[in-house]
Amino acid sequence: MVDTITVLYGQTIAYTLYVLVILLLMGWFAYKVTKEGNEKEFKPIYFYSFVGFLIVLGVSLHLSTHYTIPWKSLDLNRGEITPDKVFNITVANHKFILPKEEMIIKTSEKVLFNVTSEDLTYGFGLFRKDNSMLFQMQVIPGHKNDILWHFIKPGEYTIRSTEYSGPRGISMTVPDAVIVID
Repeated sequence: MVDTITVLYGQTIAYTLYVLVILLLMGWFAYKVTKEGNEKEFKPIYFYSFVGFLIVLGVSLHLSTHYTIPWKSLDLNRGEITPDKVFNITVANHKFILPKEEMIIKTSEKVLFNVTSEDLTYGFGLFRKDNSMLFQMQVIPGHKNDILWHFIKPGEYTIRSTEYSGPRGISMTVPDAVIVID
C-alpha cells in the first residue's frame, strides 16, 4: 500500500499540470477568437478539437491516478477481507469513548475501526504527528460507520473529529490514541 502523502504529492503535480494545460489552451482559444484583423472566422473544428483534447487528457489523468489510491483495493475487496483487529469506538456528548485495550497495531495488520455515534454527526479522523490527515470518515447516528485500513508506517496517530458538531466539537481530540509498530 502506498503512503497517502506520496499519493497527495503525485496527484497535486498531475492535476496542477492538467489545469495549466487547460488554462494555456483556453488562453490560446480566447486569443484566436478575439484577435483583431482576423479575416477568417474561427473554425468550429478548432473548438471541438480543443474540447476533445481536454476530455481525452482528463479521462487519461483520472484513469492513471485511479491506480495510485492506496485504499481502493481494500474498499473494492472488502467483502473478502477479514480484519486482523476490530476497534469499537463510541462517540457521545462530544467525547470519543475508546476500547479498554490500547489500540496497538502492527504494520502488517488490517484494522477495522467501527465507530458509533449516540447523538450527533461527528467526524473520525486519524492524524500524523505533523498534523496531516491519514484518513477520515463521517460518523452518523443510526448508521454503520466503519473504515478498514492497512497501516504501512509505524507511528503514533491522534484521533480528531473532522466534522462540525457545535462549539464543543473543537476539543474532540485524543492524542496518540493509535500506535502502529513494526
